[in-house]
Parts: sequence; structure tokens; C-alpha cells
Amino acid sequence: MAYLFDSFEGWKNYCLEKKITLADTVLEYEREQKGRTHSEINEGLMKAWKVMKEAVRTGLEEDMTSRSGMVSNGAKKVFRHPVTVLSPEFQKLISRALAAKEVNSCMGRVVAAPTAGASGIMPGVLYTLQEIHQVDDEKIIEAMMVAAGIAIIIEQKASIAGAVGGCQAETGTAAAMGAGAIVYCLGGNVNQVFNSVAITLQCMLGLVCDPVAGLVEIPCVVRNASAAAIANSSAQIALADVSSIIPVDEVVEAMGEIGSSMETRYKETALGGLAATKTGQAIAKKVLIRDIEVLPDES
Repeated sequence: MAYLFDSFEGWKNYCLEKKITLADTVLEYEREQKGRTHSEINEGLMKAWKVMKEAVRTGLEEDMTSRSGMVSNGAKKVFRHPVTVLSPEFQKLISRALAAKEVNSCMGRVVAAPTAGASGIMPGVLYTLQEIHQVDDEKIIEAMMVAAGIAIIIEQKASIAGAVGGCQAETGTAAAMGAGAIVYCLGGNVNQVFNSVAITLQCMLGLVCDPVAGLVEIPCVVRNASAAAIANSSAQIALADVSSIIPVDEVVEAMGEIGSSMETRYKETALGGLAATKTGQAIAKKVLIRDIEVLPDES
């Protein structure tokens, strides 16, 4: 019987007992629980990877202006800016995360990884990882399986939905998936992969979900970029064997407790945080008026 992903400690022990990899465990789970063959799973993931890469390219090459006007080709501006804060690679990472998320905000095709609101993080992380380290597609697919296992556990022990656990649940989970994928691709062991997840989530605990005008645009787009950066910093720390101190399962439990304690206005309701600011309210009013004006005349 396949492992059911109830904890990271259990996942690790299962791998040790069966002498299989993290990715193999997810493959086994998909075969037994979903009835899919190995080739079907790989084919599906390859399609998802293709969509992720297309989203990055679309966001950097085509017009990305959302109906609300809050998203307006920010990814291209960052990608083309002559001043690099850290390195060209960092600039590309941020740009790509922004690009894929802008595609989502402009109603384009993305992969919900784990949600549409966090759909820029994994593409930005994996695209840049592949470019820098020449990781082949097969290894990327394995890393996506590992990332899926990470998300399953977080979903069961806490949440991956902003409406349930705040933005920590969405962008936090996506960043944790990205960090784990990086460490896995760069030869990290199971402890290092899980440590990267713990460190990432520690950095994002308490992040609220406060979309301006109720749209998954502001601050969601820029949070995708910052989450991609956190994923990379956490991976670097974990690969150096710097401990998170608090075990990953306990970090996820803390994330769930924080999400449960968070007030409703901070969980995708657009009633608190940035959505409740003077400017946020003014934008919401403009968007509402614009929506009313474009309603079809039913008379």
C-alpha cells in the first residue's frame, strides 16, 4: 500500500524502509490512489511543465495589462531594467515569477501550484533553476513530484488555501514546494529537502491574504516574486545543513494554528489589510463601477 502523506517524518521513514526516493513515493501514491501508469503521470507532469514555461515566456513577451489596470507589464519592466540589485540570475528569477503570475491575473493559462494565486512561484523557481544548473526535464519532473508530496502534507496538516489559512497557506506552500524542488534537484538528501520546507514556512508564517478589490492581483503578484526569492534563500541555507531547529511537521502545525486563529478579514475576504486601505477601497469602488457598466443590457 502506498504512503498516504500524513507527515514529513512518516514520509521520510517510509522512504528509508522501502529504500526508495521521495519522488518514487509520489509515483507509487499516484499509481495506487489515482490508477495512473508511470507514463501517464510523467506525461501529465511534462504538460504542466510546458504550461509553466509558456506562462513565463508569455508574461515576458506579450501585453500583460489586467482589466482592473492594477497589473501592467511589471514583469517586463523588471526583466529589462538596467540595474541589477544582486545578479542577472536573481533579476530573471523575480521577473519570471512575476511574469507567470501576471498571466494568471490577465486570464491566461497557468498551472495551479498549488493554487492559481501562487502560480508564478514554481515556474519562476524551476525555470531559473534549470537555466543555471542545466537540470534536465526528467529531473524537473521528479522535483515536481516531490513538490506535490510537500503540498499534500501541508494541505492535510494545515491548508493551501488563502480563504482558510491566509497568504501563508498559498504563497507559503508554493515557496516551500519550490525550495524542496531546488534542494532535490541539486542532490540534497531527505533531511535537507524537508529542512528547506521548514525554513521557508518559518519565513512566511502569519502572512495575510488581503487582495485589493477582491482580485488576485495586488499584492498577490509581487508576493509571488518575493516567495520565489525566499524559496531560493531557504534552499541555499538547507543545502549548507543549517538546521531549522523546529522540525518541519511542527512548523506546519504552527502554520495551521496561525491560520485558524487569523481573523476572517485577513483570509481572502478583501475586508482587511491592504484591501481596507483608503487607496484599496477607492480601487475596489472603481472596479465595481466598471463591472456594472459592462453588464449586458437585458431589456
